[in-house]
Amino acid sequence: PRGSGVSVIITREMLTGFIDDALGETESAQIEQELRTSEPLRQQVKQIIQERDRGEHSVGAIWRRHRLSCPPREQLGSYLLGVHEEDTQDYIQFHLQTIGCAFCLANLADLQTQQQDADGQVKKRRKRFYQSSAGLLQPPENKKRKKG
Repeated sequence: PRGSGVSVIITREMLTGFIDDALGETESAQIEQELRTSEPLRQQVKQIIQERDRGEHSVGAIWRRHRLSCPPREQLGSYLLGVHEEDTQDYIQFHLQTIGCAFCLANLADLQTQQQDADGQVKKRRKRFYQSSAGLLQPPENKKRKKG
């Protein structure tokens, strides 16, 4: 970024990732900063968008557009539970941690939130069941003593 003394080389691939919102926070912020000050870079983004609007059909473009390397949401949920075979777990971990796919990381965060919400609801439900049936679970002699 400008002002830090470090020049960022922004490739066409990085711009494509920026447009697709497929980059990490840091890379996206760097590109955004450079776009603010560089007319040629803005023109390059404009050109990429125009190519897409015309229907770019390269293998790479189709792969990125349809997120062919991204695991489905159901697989991300199974990944959270740790129920995949080792190869699948390893691939998803690689996709999330090494590739840093923003789309899948957002899906994973959403699934984690849902899982935490569900855990809290289960605990509340168990507590209500216990409280509502606690009197029914006491031996009959305990019930008589409390009345008397």
